[in-house]
Amino acid sequence: MRPAPAPAAVPRSVPRSLLRAVPAAAVSAALLFSGTGLTPVPWLTWLAPLPLLLLAPRVPAPAAAAAAFAAWTADGLNMWGFHREQLETPVPAAVAVVTAPALLAVAAVLVFRALVRRGGPGRAALSVPAIWVGGEYLVSVLGPDGALWSLAYTQADVLPVVQLASLTGVWGVTFALTGVPAAAAALCAPGTPLRPRLGTGLVTLLLLAAAAGYGAVRLAEPAGPRRTVALLAAGLEGDWAPVDTVRGGEKLAAMLARLRELPPGTDAAVLPEGGFITGTADLPRITGPLAALARDRHLDIVAGVIVTDVRRNTAVFFPAAGGEPAVYRKRHMVPGIEPYEPGDRNLLVAGAGVAICRDLDFPALAREYRRGGATVMFVPALDFGRDAWQHSRPAVLRGVENGFSVVRSAADGNLTVSDQYGRVLAEKRAAGRGIATVVADVPVGGTGTLYTRWGDWFALLCLALAVVAGLPLLRRPAPPAN
Repeated sequence: MRPAPAPAAVPRSVPRSLLRAVPAAAVSAALLFSGTGLTPVPWLTWLAPLPLLLLAPRVPAPAAAAAAFAAWTADGLNMWGFHREQLETPVPAAVAVVTAPALLAVAAVLVFRALVRRGGPGRAALSVPAIWVGGEYLVSVLGPDGALWSLAYTQADVLPVVQLASLTGVWGVTFALTGVPAAAAALCAPGTPLRPRLGTGLVTLLLLAAAAGYGAVRLAEPAGPRRTVALLAAGLEGDWAPVDTVRGGEKLAAMLARLRELPPGTDAAVLPEGGFITGTADLPRITGPLAALARDRHLDIVAGVIVTDVRRNTAVFFPAAGGEPAVYRKRHMVPGIEPYEPGDRNLLVAGAGVAICRDLDFPALAREYRRGGATVMFVPALDFGRDAWQHSRPAVLRGVENGFSVVRSAADGNLTVSDQYGRVLAEKRAAGRGIATVVADVPVGGTGTLYTRWGDWFALLCLALAVVAGLPLLRRPAPPAN
């Protein structure tokens, strides 16, 4: 009888840490790929960092860093095609968009690993969200895209969660998203003493309960007085016909006809960004009929007009009471795509603020409007088709942060009406050359928020906490890996 063969040994050429790191990186990458991007699955985002954080204290630092970098780089590929094809982002900039979050993840994982191996689960759990929020905030201030790439927008349709934004801005939502898996990983780390383990778990549960309770209470608040608004937009799809051409005249006539067909009681209409193209000499062909219709129907109209010879991307407000139209110039352009001169001032008419598309990717601008008295924002927009949901949600979150409703009419995107609590009251896709129309009652009473008053206090606090959490790393080295 032959002896049974001995179990196959792990080849010496394959480090045990690699056998642990590869599956953890693969699982996190898969969760991130589906939990972020243009159509995220929100509950997957909560789980995505967990495999990397569970791995970190169990392998040497280089393996933990490599796993984090690989997972987050793979995640960035879910936006690669959009950046290169729709946004026409140059390759170096697209690479930076992919690798910057990966480097931030490496920093968070390495600090977490070092702290948890020193027996400090609470400090380790705090370090991950503090580093991540601090990084997001610095990118929003120093980069060209504002807060557009925050993880918080993955939760935009999870209403109890996003109410945190009224206190902390989107930074509090990101803190929860990264803090919960960090706390879970810290509780499961090998060698963690029982008492700090229990303390970390209890604090985490109390904070989650407080956040859920706050969300429930806020969502129960009354919405306040309403007005009836209409959103009208078609899929632009490269249809950049100036008003002095046959096609441009047809577009203007079709929009005027659709405005006349709006139901009685509609008192405001928002048309898309770039809906009309003209030079200065032909501008009256657009403003004259729209001003007359606004006056005759007693209907406030906000229309996106690009004036080519002076390179201005504008939103023109035609008041229902008649009088001169008011003009807003877009303040934040898409780099490399929009060759227009940015504006430098807001437009606020009787509690209604006006912004254009990308402007609401920048939290500071939205705060300016709310502090000035805006209780509803009228936002002509132009998206890129694939990002219809993804680019509508920063505007929804600006409303939660500042307690105002948002009426956003996007060509090649979604026509979206949301209230001050982030509830999407109406939504419809603008696709094809036909004009899509949405009519909805939108709250215009407004709600005060801590975030409007205090601004980015929580993000600044996270920057300070990231420094404090890392101070022990300067005092004594970590014990050697097992």
